[in-house]
Amino acid sequence: MPAIVAVLACLKPALPSVVRRQLTVIILSMLTMTGRVTMAGMARWSGRGGSYRTIQRFFQTGVPWASMCWLVFRHHHHRPDSVYLLAGDETVVTKAGKHTHGVDRFFSSIYGAPVPGLAFFALALVSVAERRAFPMAIEQVIRTPADKAATKAKAVARTTATPPAAERRRPGRPKGSRTRPKTDRPLSPELQRIGAMIGTLQQRIAPVVPLTYLLLDGYFGHAAALQMARAQNLHLISKLRADAALFIPYTGPYAGRGPHQIYGDKLDYRALPPTALQTTTSVGSITTRIFQVQVLHKAFPQPLNVVIIHKTNVQTGKQAHVILFSSDLDLSAATVIDYYSLRFQIEFNFRDAKQHWGLEDFMNRTPTAVTNAANLSLFMVTVAAAVIADQRVDDPTISILDLKAEYRGQKYIDVVLKLLPQNPDPVLFRELVSTVTSLGRIHPRQPAASPP
Repeated sequence: MPAIVAVLACLKPALPSVVRRQLTVIILSMLTMTGRVTMAGMARWSGRGGSYRTIQRFFQTGVPWASMCWLVFRHHHHRPDSVYLLAGDETVVTKAGKHTHGVDRFFSSIYGAPVPGLAFFALALVSVAERRAFPMAIEQVIRTPADKAATKAKAVARTTATPPAAERRRPGRPKGSRTRPKTDRPLSPELQRIGAMIGTLQQRIAPVVPLTYLLLDGYFGHAAALQMARAQNLHLISKLRADAALFIPYTGPYAGRGPHQIYGDKLDYRALPPTALQTTTSVGSITTRIFQVQVLHKAFPQPLNVVIIHKTNVQTGKQAHVILFSSDLDLSAATVIDYYSLRFQIEFNFRDAKQHWGLEDFMNRTPTAVTNAANLSLFMVTVAAAVIADQRVDDPTISILDLKAEYRGQKYIDVVLKLLPQNPDPVLFRELVSTVTSLGRIHPRQPAASPP
């Protein structure tokens, strides 16, 4: 209890005292409870002041979650000398029924197919030194009728080999049309929403944590996402398709007539230029070569800093490659690879939120309740990390499961002590606390070091 109160003390500027007291009770119950993390479960494991009606009131209250995540990060996790990256990703939560706000069919990478459920897009700050992500904001993805129609049209276009004659047009630019700069193209509603999230977050944290790079997965490896990132004064680091058409910039002589040639030879991934080779490593029968080259893509408005990770099985001759890119032309290949690999830290946030804090369990249906349930689960990732960081001074191996076992054991001790006619002997009491709070731990508690 004192540890949670100390961590949440920084929320006084953002939350009224009543809501902060309700949040403290809910967090204590989430650290104590077993089973699914629902409102009913929270009420069963809460003590005084945690009735089911009180928890319902909290979930129907508008809570400034983004400000709260920032306050906890700034007071308990921020290191002024560390470099931070901004990572974004979407997670899908399976849900049954038809009445939950925003329920639809979303593609889940876990199932490899669209599933009924809810989708949330989250932003997190990734510490390069600590190599971990801290959730900063999460918003629900609501598919509008226009989004559904566009998705259906794309699916029809993929399955139709030849478009109807009415939809086919002559090659070349239509008569009367004008060329349009590649940087002046309308963004999709999805990118507009993400850009607004990034802009709001930057306004909040810019004086303390300046950001330079945005990490997104291969789904956003296209020109529109780059345009969105540059509009927020960020450099994008992402992944291109394996068959992306990349061109070496033309450096030959001018032909003497017409426009100057821009694009040179097309990049051949099976015969990459030797001058672009950075490193070569071999592990067993797999040889990995890393190439770095500045290339052009006809859809992108600027040159790209491309890093190609090329793997070859020397026994079978099979080859495979991954194409990473950044809009920052000065980044080294090792830095691009390192920063993009850190993007995966946000996936661990989703894992912890689903496994321990109820992102997969909540059964709320109204818009406010769904928003609070999803944000609470990601907020608990940051809070638990702060509590664990404090306890690791004396208990270096403690994990989330160990933390929950300790709080659950303390709950049992509090209930038993109320039934005893008198308090036990202090020596027996310390032994009782040590034994009960160790039940269910994954890592045994390390003995305290004796003073010199």
